[in-house]
Amino acid sequence: MTEARGIPQRRTFARIGTFVAERRGLVRDYFSAISGAGGRLVFSLAYFIALANSLSISEFGMFATASAAGVMLSRILAFGFISALYRTATIRPNLIGTFTAGFLLLGVVSLPLLALASFGVYLIFFAGTVPLSVFSAIVFAEALLWRPVEVALIVNNGLGKFGRAAVLAILATALRAVGAVLFMASAQHSIWAWSWFYIGANAASLLLAFGWFYPRQRPRLRTALYLRRLADSIYVAGAEVLFYLQSEFDKLLVLAIGGPHLAGIYAIIMRLVDLTAIPIRTFSMMLVQRMMRAPDLLSRLAVKSGIEGGVFVVSTLALLALGIVLHFFPNALGRNVSEAAPLVALAICVPGLRNLVEYQAELLFARGQTAVRALNLGLLAALKALLLTYVLATIADMSKLVLSLNIVFLMLYLASMLLTYSALRRPAKAI
Repeated sequence: MTEARGIPQRRTFARIGTFVAERRGLVRDYFSAISGAGGRLVFSLAYFIALANSLSISEFGMFATASAAGVMLSRILAFGFISALYRTATIRPNLIGTFTAGFLLLGVVSLPLLALASFGVYLIFFAGTVPLSVFSAIVFAEALLWRPVEVALIVNNGLGKFGRAAVLAILATALRAVGAVLFMASAQHSIWAWSWFYIGANAASLLLAFGWFYPRQRPRLRTALYLRRLADSIYVAGAEVLFYLQSEFDKLLVLAIGGPHLAGIYAIIMRLVDLTAIPIRTFSMMLVQRMMRAPDLLSRLAVKSGIEGGVFVVSTLALLALGIVLHFFPNALGRNVSEAAPLVALAICVPGLRNLVEYQAELLFARGQTAVRALNLGLLAALKALLLTYVLATIADMSKLVLSLNIVFLMLYLASMLLTYSALRRPAKAI
C-alpha cells in the first residue's frame, strides 16, 4: 500500500524533472542574456551620473532630447532591413552574409532620406534651441555609429549566442561610460565638447562590435532576395520610427513648450524610468524569438495576463526602490540629479505602463504583423501627442505634471492593449 502511494509521487517528481530538463537550455540562455542587461544597467547608471553632473541641466535636456530624436531617426537606416537580418539570424543563419550585404547596400541608399528627415526634425523641434552642428553630431553618433552596434547585438541574439551578445552589450555601454567619465575630467563641459566625446565612444563601440563580435560570413549581394523582403522591412522601419516617436515625443514636446531647463529636469526623470526597462527588454527579446517559432505561444489568457502582471510589478518595484533611495539620499546620483530626486517617485506607474506598451508592440513584430504594428504605433503616437500637449499646456507645477503622467501612460496602455490583442486574434503571418 505504501509502495502504491509512492508511485504517483515518483511520477510527479519525474514530470517536474522532465519539465526542468526540457527548459534548462532556455533558463541558461535567459541568464546569459540577463547578465548583459545587468552589466548594461550598471554602466548605464555610471554613464548617466557622469553626464548629468557634467553638463548643466539645460544642456543635459538638449542632449537627451537630441539623442532621443537620433534614436528615432536611426530606424530609417537601411529602410528597416535590420528586421530581415534578425529573422534570418533566427531562422536561416546560413544567409547572414547575404543579408548583411543587403543591409550595407540599403544603408548607403537610405542616407539621403535620413539626412532629409533629420533636417526636418531639427527645423520643427530644435531650431533656436540646439545648434545645428550639435544636433547633427548627435544624430550621426546615434544613427551611423550606435545603430550598427545594435545590429551586431541583434544578430548574435538571433543566433542564440546570448553570452556573446551580453559581453558586447556590457563592453559597448562601458565605452560610453568611459567617454562620459573622460568628459567629466576634461576642461570643457559644453554640449559641443560632449558631442565629440560621444562620437568617439560610439565609434570605438562600432569597431569592437564588427571587429570581434560579428559572425564571419562572406557578404554576397542578391538583390532579388532583398526586394522580396523590402516591403516588410519598410513597414518595420515605419513602425520603429513611430514607436520611438510615441516613446520619446514627450521629451520633444517638453523642450519645445517648456524650454531647455524643464526639458533637463524631465529628461533626468525619464532616464531613470528608462533604466527599469533594460531587464524587461531582455525578456521581450527572448519571448519574440519563441513566438517566431511558435506564434500561438500566448493563446491562453492566463499566460498573457501573467506575463503582463510580471512586467508591471518588476518595473514598478524597480522605480519604487530608486525613489526610496533618492528620498533619503537626494544627492546619491549627484548635485544636478538631486533637483529632480523628489519627483522620481511621483512617476510610480509610468515604468510599468511604458514597458507594457513596448512589450505589446514586440508581440505584433514576432507574429509578422508589421503593417498592423505600424498603424497601431501611429495611433498611439497621435494619442500621446494630444494628451501631453494638454498636460503641458494646462499644468505649470512640475510635481503635478509628473503625477499626471501616470494617467497619460495608463490611457496609452489601455489603447495599446485594445489595439494589440484585437490584432493578435488574426492568424500570424508566415516569416
